[in-house]
Amino acid sequence: MNAVVPFSAALRERSSSAHSTAECDGFMADLISGAGTRDDYIALVVQHWFIYEALEAATERMRNDPVASVFISDKLTRLPALEADLEFLIGAEWRQRIAPLPTTQAYVSRIRRVAATWPGGFVAHHYTRYLGDLSGGIFIGRLMQRRFGFDTNGIGFYLFGDIADPKAFKNVYREQLDAAPWDDEEKARVIDEVLVAYRFNTELFEDLARAKAAQVA
Repeated sequence: MNAVVPFSAALRERSSSAHSTAECDGFMADLISGAGTRDDYIALVVQHWFIYEALEAATERMRNDPVASVFISDKLTRLPALEADLEFLIGAEWRQRIAPLPTTQAYVSRIRRVAATWPGGFVAHHYTRYLGDLSGGIFIGRLMQRRFGFDTNGIGFYLFGDIADPKAFKNVYREQLDAAPWDDEEKARVIDEVLVAYRFNTELFEDLARAKAAQVA
């Protein structure tokens, strides 16, 4: 008899290729390798603000949903840290100086539409962003800290001071995924939405690279 694969493991396996593609994109690869600039980093932080504004507004709407609310933790909230980072990186007038790229606009629209009606879709985007933040995101934050001489200002987005053990937190999250009351069809829909989220992330890095090239030209 074949062992039943936990949903969290199936999700991780199905999305691993898309995750690797996003991480290996030219813009992000340059930022991680040291070829990227401080301005490149700021451009990424700006787009994150629009994404997390939509995601965390959706989080508020889902707090009373019996399925989605299980995954919600105020320890994950990123928007205040992003706003502090932008004030440090750009200045007090940062709100007047930022704009979403086309992919960010589409990504935000997708989050808002999905989270308005579909708890599983909300969880898909919640999972993609926050578990990524608690994994590679923490590593990226440390790299940016060293590369650009930041203390904590400028990288607050990557600092999870209220989560003492990110690995344990992620393990609990995966247990919650395994316990979610979804049938096989709904699980497949959730996985597909995670792949959509990863595609948006990959396309965002492509947008950032094009915007950078346009500034240089």
